[in-house]
Amino acid sequence: MAIAATKFDDLIFAFEFVSAGQPMEHEAYLCAETGVIHYHTEFGDNEEPLPDAIGDAEKYIAIPHKNELGLGKRLVLKFIGETLPDAFAEVEDIFRHKGAYAPLKSLLERHGLLEHWYEYQDKSQQEALRQWCDDSGIAIHG
Repeated sequence: MAIAATKFDDLIFAFEFVSAGQPMEHEAYLCAETGVIHYHTEFGDNEEPLPDAIGDAEKYIAIPHKNELGLGKRLVLKFIGETLPDAFAEVEDIFRHKGAYAPLKSLLERHGLLEHWYEYQDKSQQEALRQWCDDSGIAIHG
């Protein structure tokens, strides 16, 4: 089955929604027939129920969580290795605890690297998501 084309900005939004929490807290599914993205969250009210056939992988493609694309801790460690290698052990230690991103951001801010991190993260996410679309046969525009 051919997969309907979808806007890249819509996929980015869905990816960020899914990645905003722990895996499976927020979900988004791309309808292969229409290109429409359906959302579900474990928190609060869902505006509309998911389609009955949501489990059919031929019809609905689950938008990945950032960890599935290596964009969580692994990306942070790659960035630190490239930009602040002397802090690598400290950052590894930070990620041994819950809530790692707040201390990470403080560290990056102290070293004047926070904006650089955001740019690096954004570029890496877009590249990984485009690759995922290509691997999944998802046509994107925009």
